[in-house]
Amino acid sequence: MLKKKRDLMKVKGWRKENKYPSLSEVFSSVSVPKQKGIWKKLFAFTGPGLLIAVGYMDPGNWATDISGGAKFGYMLLSVIFISNFFAIILQHLALKLGIVCERDLAQACRDHYSPLISFMLWILCEVAIAACDLAEIIGSVLALKLLIGIPITWGVLITIIDVLLILFFQYKGFRYIESVVAILIFTIIVCFSFEIISSKPEFIPIIKGIIPNPEIIKNSHSFYISIGILGATVMPHNLYLHSSIIQTRNYPRTIEGKKMAIKYATIDSTLSLSLAFFINAAILIVSAATFHKAGHTEVANIMDAHKLLTPILGSSLAGVFFALALLASGQNSTLTGTLAGQIVMEGFLNIRLKPWIRRLITRLIAIIPAMIVSIIYGEKGTAELLIISQIILSIQLSFAIIPLVNFTGDYEKMGSFVNSLFLKILAWIITFIVVLLNFFLLYDIIKN
Repeated sequence: MLKKKRDLMKVKGWRKENKYPSLSEVFSSVSVPKQKGIWKKLFAFTGPGLLIAVGYMDPGNWATDISGGAKFGYMLLSVIFISNFFAIILQHLALKLGIVCERDLAQACRDHYSPLISFMLWILCEVAIAACDLAEIIGSVLALKLLIGIPITWGVLITIIDVLLILFFQYKGFRYIESVVAILIFTIIVCFSFEIISSKPEFIPIIKGIIPNPEIIKNSHSFYISIGILGATVMPHNLYLHSSIIQTRNYPRTIEGKKMAIKYATIDSTLSLSLAFFINAAILIVSAATFHKAGHTEVANIMDAHKLLTPILGSSLAGVFFALALLASGQNSTLTGTLAGQIVMEGFLNIRLKPWIRRLITRLIAIIPAMIVSIIYGEKGTAELLIISQIILSIQLSFAIIPLVNFTGDYEKMGSFVNSLFLKILAWIITFIVVLLNFFLLYDIIKN
């Protein structure tokens, strides 16, 4: 009993410079049943994982998955699989940090590092969120053009309106946001299930594609796309987001209560990320089964993919479902991007802005480059900008992973919840791989 009390004190031993809990307006607002019942408790914890999964199926993933499937067939399925495994481990660490320490990752960095380092980490994170928001804008704009023919420039301006949509659901309650996200994810799954059935992919090559192929590293182009897939799959802002939104659950803030919360939150996260893996794999599989098989290996953007789907598959619905899934993906990412932006600014700077002001600032930062590129270069420019946004996310990822792995492996901060030796080794291996890949990416960019 004395050891448990001592561990609980260690868990709460942070330098508390933040006056408020993370997302204080919804902190501990979702009730968790006290009585025993696995399914009721699991349902109560279901939701945060879906919001996290959104970041792993945003429009940025589409660009890299389509390009990878068209150019290399099913070969890069292994990259998606490995990236998803990395994501499951890292999101587990993020939710554990939030539950055990009642800190989101941004608050934890502010408490641990000097003001200068915290400020630099905040800048890097804001750049990543702006890049992610850029992908959301471009995805939604392209979807609107494909569905109802709205010009890209006008579509960029229309995306500002989604601020009102987000405010409405935040006012309604956190469960409403989770429900909307769940509906949009279901829409994407239905759409791509139709695409897979229509494209009739080969089963054996898919299985072979999941097995890592040394050719991925040897070929500079496949290696470049692989890093883009990694950056699009393991999203840095999701680590900040997950460590915060898991605290919306009203579980007992005791040793036993936190163990229970970690257990069910990890199940929720793992199952949700499995859905994300299905969608990412589906995009690449459809691209491989249609474009690569038909010899259209140069298809590298969403617009080209949409134009070719209908004639290749012989169904007008193929293009419609593709655009509808893209729109659902863009709007879903908008919801989670809002929360991530709020969490990062409040956590790192310990200041609080009204959600609509915070969202508008982030949106404008992303809209300016999107508008300039769409006016000057049109569709081709926005497609290339989408790929660049994912590279930015990949580079920033290291600066989110290292603090997370460091904090959750520190006994002074985590107490008895500290990472096991096996998990520490695994987490640092993942970190090393991510940092190394990003080093090669920067080298390749500078060299060329």
